[in-house]
Amino acid sequence: MTELPRRFTEQLKAAVGAENVLTDPADRWPYGYDNSRKHNQPDAVVFAARAEQVVEIVRLCNASNIPLVAHGRGTGTTGGSIPLHAGVVLSLERMDRIIDMDPANRVMRVEPGVLNQTVQDKAAEHGFFWPPDPTSAAFCTVGGNLALNAAGPHAVKYGSTRENVLGLRAVTGNGDEIHTGVYTTKGVVGYDLTRLIIGSEGTLAVVTEATLKLTPLPQARRTLQAVYRSVREAARAVSRIMAQPAIPAALEFIDAAAIEMIRDHSEAELPRGAGAMLMIEVDGPESGMEETVAAVSRAATCDGLIALTAAATPEEEKALWATRKALSPALRTIAPNKLNEDVVVPVSRIADLVDGLETLSREYGIPIVNFGHAGNGNIHVNLLYDTQDPAQEKNALPCLSRVFDLVLQLGGTLSGEHGIGLMKRDYITRFLDPATLDLMRRIKQQFDPKGILNPGKVFPSDSII
Repeated sequence: MTELPRRFTEQLKAAVGAENVLTDPADRWPYGYDNSRKHNQPDAVVFAARAEQVVEIVRLCNASNIPLVAHGRGTGTTGGSIPLHAGVVLSLERMDRIIDMDPANRVMRVEPGVLNQTVQDKAAEHGFFWPPDPTSAAFCTVGGNLALNAAGPHAVKYGSTRENVLGLRAVTGNGDEIHTGVYTTKGVVGYDLTRLIIGSEGTLAVVTEATLKLTPLPQARRTLQAVYRSVREAARAVSRIMAQPAIPAALEFIDAAAIEMIRDHSEAELPRGAGAMLMIEVDGPESGMEETVAAVSRAATCDGLIALTAAATPEEEKALWATRKALSPALRTIAPNKLNEDVVVPVSRIADLVDGLETLSREYGIPIVNFGHAGNGNIHVNLLYDTQDPAQEKNALPCLSRVFDLVLQLGGTLSGEHGIGLMKRDYITRFLDPATLDLMRRIKQQFDPKGILNPGKVFPSDSII
């Protein structure tokens, strides 16, 4: 941590008001962490309320070479919003307006501090929803969703954040305000900077406004739960389900270790001998719902199926989802220091991934629990190591390294929705070749010539953290 120049601090106060600049250590402390549980104290926290203030703050930081990290609600899990080099944390939580709701064009314009759930509630009033639906929807901001290209269970049918944003208003590292994308659902004018900025984790620009593409709420929805003897049989069912025309709205996977953990930490009813479970949600017109459920049920039925249950009432639907919802609380109870990775493999290789993870679990003596979005192969791999156990503490990172090697060997990638941030930055060279990384660095330099925006993230350093 450093001490900011007095003149610079006074300029910040002049830009946003002295009451919107925090310099007391106790006030700054909460803005130095995110859900990765890593922490570094910023030198100052600045609250912006308008896009014009963001422009001024970025220009001041650029002129004085002060690191700047945009911050939402800190729900990210990879250390993406940690001010690694101190400097200024720019909190966007007060930029929380829904600027415009345009039902006729299925569009909503919002500021980055708006909560995902607030967007969903407003859209629902007009018969729409915004497809990105991470489990932290009640707490995470749209700005954070944009930074990480967030997704969630319904991405399998409706896509991630990139597929559901039409345009952005943003500020580059040298303080230039740019407008990217369109207001219409079609448009080919220049490079697609909107999709480039989304998922860049605050390293290219600070977003001040987003034009969201909304989707009509489905007329009907049905939930099914399928239990299988083994992961391999469940994986075959996933491939069959995804190969038929009725694409599920959600297709979630839970492995045997997760099932047993839930059994011990919740009241959810689960059959014995379950090797894997799928939670399947289908939606669409009410008139065709029975046919859709029947088609998906046929695809889910194969050798090894123990039980297939379809919810007929909202109460039954809630009961089926109780199993999946019990996972996170159970994990927090069992292993508060777990390593949680969101790797992706081709759907056909899910079983190979889980088999390989079981082998690594035995080799390193670390329990591994797996669940996630089976429809697009996005599996959350949880290494439940105990920091008080010297052997597990020693083996955790080597085991994680082998996990990434396994994923890449299976044709997968390192992250589906959590991003790279700080926690995965030094593994990125295993996936990206030097020429690609060099091009990324040059793009970064064009957006942020002095490298003030979220430094130390995404790009690899000399050592694993």
